[in-house]
Amino acid sequence: MAAPLDITIDRSSPVPLYHQLVHGIESAISAGSLPPGTMLSNELALAKELHLSRPTVRKAMDELVRSGLLVRKRGVGTQVVASEVRRPVRLTSLYDDLTEDSARPRTEVLAFREEAAAAEVAERLGIAAGAPVYYLKRLRSRGETPLAIMENWVPTSIAELSAEILRERGLYALLREAGVNFRLANQKIGAAVATKAQADLLHTTQGAALVTMARTATDDVGRRVETGRHVYRADSYSFELTLSA
Repeated sequence: MAAPLDITIDRSSPVPLYHQLVHGIESAISAGSLPPGTMLSNELALAKELHLSRPTVRKAMDELVRSGLLVRKRGVGTQVVASEVRRPVRLTSLYDDLTEDSARPRTEVLAFREEAAAAEVAERLGIAAGAPVYYLKRLRSRGETPLAIMENWVPTSIAELSAEILRERGLYALLREAGVNFRLANQKIGAAVATKAQADLLHTTQGAALVTMARTATDDVGRRVETGRHVYRADSYSFELTLSA
């Protein structure tokens, strides 16, 4: 059975009608009200339901199919493929990207403590082994859907952090407020399969595909201000790059 669309079309708006429909469906997918696998009505039925012309609906559906959010299946209809977060590779945090996408980020702090930097962490941060750092491990969700497990280390000299504030704010926003001006980052993206512990946190199955990311960020005075390693559900997350010759 096709899902009804709770979308308001404003005919007095300068925004084209087809674009309003695209944005409405994108928002419903991001919010989880149109989960993967949901069937949509055919173009004629949608046009009647939303009081739009069939060409307007077809143009919106074509754009959503091209973007990878919908798929047309012969003899079945139009179906939601996935509510994937496409993250551009830039110096932002996942919290920033989800907020920008109106995706209701939610954070559970799994661990937070001050500790002596292990040799590997110290090398990545360019500090002495044993220097004090914050260790934070967080579960980031989009709404109620777990998306990523994030581990980060930050020198305690960079900013004052707490578990309480990390539940409500993104790490990069907090560091910027502490005076950090991010300049560049070394980042490595890879793949892994979920351990049982990771699968339990991410509400997926052991052995499921994960996207991995390791990053060390540097500010405009040359300090390495944070290093981290994150894992993301591969069925809900991708990195997006633009290449030029």
